[in-house]
Amino acid sequence: MRSLQRKIVAVMLMSLCTAGANANSSSNAKIRLFTEEAAPLAFTEGNQSRGMSVEIARELIRRTGSDDAVIKIRPWARGYYKALHDPNTAIFSTVRTPEREELFQWVGPILVGTTSFYSLKSRALEINTLQDAKASGPLAVPKKWYTFDALSELGFDNLYGVATAKNMVTMLKHGRVKLIATQDVTLKDELATGGLKVAEVQSHVPFMHSVYYIAFSLSTAPEIVATWQKAFDDMRRDGTYAIILKRWLPDADPEQSVPLP
Repeated sequence: MRSLQRKIVAVMLMSLCTAGANANSSSNAKIRLFTEEAAPLAFTEGNQSRGMSVEIARELIRRTGSDDAVIKIRPWARGYYKALHDPNTAIFSTVRTPEREELFQWVGPILVGTTSFYSLKSRALEINTLQDAKASGPLAVPKKWYTFDALSELGFDNLYGVATAKNMVTMLKHGRVKLIATQDVTLKDELATGGLKVAEVQSHVPFMHSVYYIAFSLSTAPEIVATWQKAFDDMRRDGTYAIILKRWLPDADPEQSVPLP
């Protein structure tokens, strides 16, 4: 009997040690952070990833001691899938929406953007309401953007879904659509991909504010997420966040982009 009891105790201890080892392995595993090409927030230059949100992520990696963490620029759908399903994985910069709220653990906010409609100034369009925008003809927006879903929910049946921001801007430039919808923080770089400048477009009807975060998978240890949130809060308080924001978005107001609590 005592021999059997010893065996049972030994098995239980082994199980506890294995569970503890697995937990430690999970919390100590390499963190992977996915983002997409979306200048000036994230983009590839040579063999390096750069941009405002990339610089914030690198500073958080340094402050949290996550020295082996990696940042990968990949198509949005691939990174989003990984962040949904893999432990120690995050995607940034991600709009925090009610639909996504329970799907991730959130660190931020790292940026607030305003989405508006834009047209060519040369057209001298009068777009003063959402109804005007609905009646303007085909309106180009990338299908993968949250903006596309948001406008669909607002009853827009004139959306022209495209693959990329470059496709959207090219259609505007060549008169295939009168309006596009995008955010102020990425407008300059998106227009440049299609050969337009900010001075050539005019904005109409700001209709949505998007708050961007780093979104960690639910299978990431909560203590990791808490450590990253604390590090980000420290960045905001000591002025590091404001310095990074001004470097990439010179006209942005740090208190409006991410107000301190």
